[in-house]
Formats: sequence, C-alpha cells, structure tokens
Amino acid sequence: MASRSHRSPSGRRPTALASALAVAVAALVVALVLAFLPDRGSDADPTAATPAAGTQVTASPSAEKTPSKSASPSASASAGKSPSASATASASAAARKTPTRRAAATSAAHQAAAGAPLAGRIKPGVTYDGVATFYDVGNGDGACLYGPTSDTMTAAMNTADYETAKACGAYILVHSGGASVTVRITNECPAPCAPGQLDLSPQAFAKLADPTRGQIPITWSLLSPSTSDTISIRYKTGSSQYWCGIQAIGHRNPLARLEVRTGSGWLQLTREKFNYFLSEQGSGCGGDIRLTDIYGEQVQISGIGVKPDVVQSTRVQFAQH
Repeated sequence: MASRSHRSPSGRRPTALASALAVAVAALVVALVLAFLPDRGSDADPTAATPAAGTQVTASPSAEKTPSKSASPSASASAGKSPSASATASASAAARKTPTRRAAATSAAHQAAAGAPLAGRIKPGVTYDGVATFYDVGNGDGACLYGPTSDTMTAAMNTADYETAKACGAYILVHSGGASVTVRITNECPAPCAPGQLDLSPQAFAKLADPTRGQIPITWSLLSPSTSDTISIRYKTGSSQYWCGIQAIGHRNPLARLEVRTGSGWLQLTREKFNYFLSEQGSGCGGDIRLTDIYGEQVQISGIGVKPDVVQSTRVQFAQH
C-alpha cells in the first residue's frame, strides 16, 4: 500500500488562493496598461495587413487619385490637366492689361457717339475692318441718285452700313497694305456684300492694289474733308407744292436730318433708301429748308423753289471735323 503524502489537504488551499490572486492582479495590470495606451483604431488600415500567400495586393483607388502632401503644386496641376494658379493669375492679368480690339473699338464708338450724337452705324473716330472689291460704276450714278459724275473716286457701301441712304455722300478714307485712298459713297452694295465691305470704283481699287487680286483686306474710317464746295439742293422729278422729294448734295459730313418750314413749325421729313426726303402731303415744299449733320450742326437754306431735277446751289457748308 502506497504511503500518503506528507502534505496535508489544508496546505493546498493557500496555494490555490494565491494563484487566483496572482491571475487577477495580472489581468488588472494588463487592463490598466491597455486602458492607458493611445487609441490607434483611427490609424489602423485593414489593407495594411500582411496578405495571405497567393493574394495580389491592389492599391486603393483613393491612393491613386489623392497625391501625397509632399507632391509639388506643379506636379498636381499637370496630373489634373489644370493650369497652375500662377499661370491663371498671369493670364487674368494679361487679359486686364491687354484689351481686345473689339473692346477698344466699342470704347472709341462711345467716344465718337458723344462727339457726333446723330451718327448712325458709321461713327467718326472709329476704324472699321472689312474687304474691298470693285465693280463697273458706269456713268458714276448709283443708289444715292446723285446722277452721272466724272469723279472716279467713289464706292458702294454694304447694305448694313448704307443704313437706308444715311451713308450717301460720306467721305471714307480706305487703307490697305500701306496705301490709302479717299472715296465718296454714291451707291449701295447689296448681299453678298458683308458689313464692313466696300465695293470700289476700279480706279479707286487700283490705288490700293493690283486689280487682278479682286479682293483685298482693308480698314476704313469716316473723313470730314477740306473742301471749297457748298451744299446744293435738288427736288425730285415729279415734285410740286402737293408732293415733293428733296435731296441735299455735296455736304461735307453725313446728313442726319432734313426739315422743311411749315405753318406750324419745322417738319422733319423721312429719308428714303433712294436718298430723297419725302413730303407726302406737300407740307413745306418750296419753303425754307434746314439741314443737320451727324455732329448736330444746322444750316438753314432759303429761296429754293420747287424746280424738279434741277441742282440749285447754296452758300452754306458744314464745318470740318
């Protein structure tokens, strides 16, 4: 029979209690340590875990699209195909410092309108772009109905800038390739003539370029020429005291208004496309005439009778500008 152990049963109880206490203390220490460690849950990256063998690592889409903070601004801009902020600022500054030609032309037009309040599309002090062609002017007559002329320095104005005969009689200075010529508008150039286009007499075109070219780029502007001529008046064929058409000829500056004196004051007549001002009911026919140019200057003419198709001279002329 085996002998019993010399340790009594009561000796095992303290040992078990001590072990239990030790385990509890150790658990408490671990809990305290974990409690006081910094929280790393927000920095944890599941994709950073070591992959199992045979697993392909794929970069996160956000990692591809979001450059690191150390990436240079120029590199980021290149990747995104967007100009850098400095380049955009430079472009904006350049745009502010260098006005476009259209903006400059608009500003000039506003200034010209202030100096010529009655001007239409063609304003003094403004340079217009266009092309020049030429046509057979025949005896020199045209839509303005000035009649035959020996003056070869004439032109037809495109319909837009002709502006219902408002361009008739205007003197235009035309430039092309270092050459220039002054022409008087006596005709209208219908479509396909575009805004800005002038259809010159062959002689006027030849002063700018070889006629074999047919069409050339030009710039042009309104001119108030020096002249010793005075204005003339003509009544249209068929005019009488009951109906009349009145035309002014030889005015230095474009004509804005033609008025006739009636019993109730000055009556402004309507300008027709064929460059006559009509009094449909005969009001003022044979009476005093008042002309106003685009600058607002007025001249008054008396003693002009109703003589159809007769050019009657006056002693007046608009001032030069």
